Amino acid sequence: MSMPCVKQAFAGRLVMVGCGSVGQGVLPLLLGHLEMRHEQMLVIATTHAHTGVARDHGVPCLLARLVPENFRAVLEPRLEPGDFLLNLSVDVSSVELIKLCQERGALYLDTCIETWAGEHVDPASPIARRTNYALRESALALRKRGHASPTAVLTHGANPGLASHWVKQALLDVAYATERVTAQPRTRDQWAALSARLGVRAIHIAERDSQTGLRRKRPGEFVNTWSVRAFADEAMQPAELGWGSHERYFPADGHRHDRGSRAAIYLDRPGSGTRVRTWTPRAGSFHGFLITHAESISIADYLTVGGGDHPTYRPTVHYAYQPCDDAVLSLLEMSGNNGRLQAVQQVLRDEIDSGVDELGVLLMGHARGAYWHGSRLSIEQARALCPYNNATTLQVAAAVMAGVIWAIRNPTRGVVEPDDLPFDEVLSLCRPYLGEVVGAFSDWTPLQGRGSLFAEDIDSSDPWQFRNFRVT
Repeated sequence: MSMPCVKQAFAGRLVMVGCGSVGQGVLPLLLGHLEMRHEQMLVIATTHAHTGVARDHGVPCLLARLVPENFRAVLEPRLEPGDFLLNLSVDVSSVELIKLCQERGALYLDTCIETWAGEHVDPASPIARRTNYALRESALALRKRGHASPTAVLTHGANPGLASHWVKQALLDVAYATERVTAQPRTRDQWAALSARLGVRAIHIAERDSQTGLRRKRPGEFVNTWSVRAFADEAMQPAELGWGSHERYFPADGHRHDRGSRAAIYLDRPGSGTRVRTWTPRAGSFHGFLITHAESISIADYLTVGGGDHPTYRPTVHYAYQPCDDAVLSLLEMSGNNGRLQAVQQVLRDEIDSGVDELGVLLMGHARGAYWHGSRLSIEQARALCPYNNATTLQVAAAVMAGVIWAIRNPTRGVVEPDDLPFDEVLSLCRPYLGEVVGAFSDWTPLQGRGSLFAEDIDSSDPWQFRNFRVT
């Protein structure tokens, strides 16, 4: 693995909470891109199985499971002003860790806004409180207006994370292709105005993972190319999407929020039970799961002109994910058991023998129809670029590394989302690890080939209605 000649200096301690599939992939990137001694890092993991990579690199480890009763006792002595808390855990409250970092003067980054174990899949909790919308609002409430506070970067992995930066790059690509831009936007209002001017009506974070292992999934086993627990949890949360100003048909099972930006809605269905039509250049047209993700809300919010339930302009934004084949089978099996996670769980890495993770953003409704921009990373490329990774984890790990470097360079920005960061600076750090970065226009719409065998309730006058994307 080749690393850049110039590294980012860091004098503090970096504490990594969680060292599963993503953490193990991130570690060599951080050691290669940060000018620091290995002893300045500390990995906090729940099992010995997750500490092997750290120990191989001479990084100190601590075995501890953070819970509400002990997280302060474990972390407070290990966080001083200028230190960095990198949260790559599952079932540890992001909000509580950010509060602690604000108190201690430490920097922070996570890839997902997490809760304590079970809170966001608690059937006793109202559905609205189990949404990523609610989690996002609780994290944004920690912003301290009017004065500087330690930088805390929310949800900066591949998606959420890279997706927000790719949306900006894609908007520029479409603008240049249609000769509708004279200068690159610099502010949130300018990006929203550009998206509105281009006529972008729907944005999918469209992903197709085709990686396969030498041994196929067995009954009673959940197989995935990244964290099984994290994927299972979000798959059982309500399906969520940013709700566009052009939409004519509010879903019968949809609900609005009564506070916050109101940029998104949720459905009375889990993401694992909600499918949508989407497209990527390599895979073509496919049905993806509408899994809830923070970028579905933050991108829709960021690109809004006006506000409330009826803004002047807002695109519909959501994730459309077809995971690896074994993960699809695992998800169907789990759903058939009413969300009960399988006892045996496996994250594929060294067992993968072929496949590509094609992840990007699909912008639709503009003058050129549809445009996809993103990463096409094969397992062979991932292994050559950075050890301890597969194609999926490396896309996440690269964005984590870039987010950490940006936070170190900008230590007093307070609580920020990926949409608040400079997209070009972040992408320049990530690009060497993303394989083939692709931009492709298409005439695809969700109406192609529809209604030939069975009558369907579609709106043929406007292909970009959510009603046309949803598989019913």
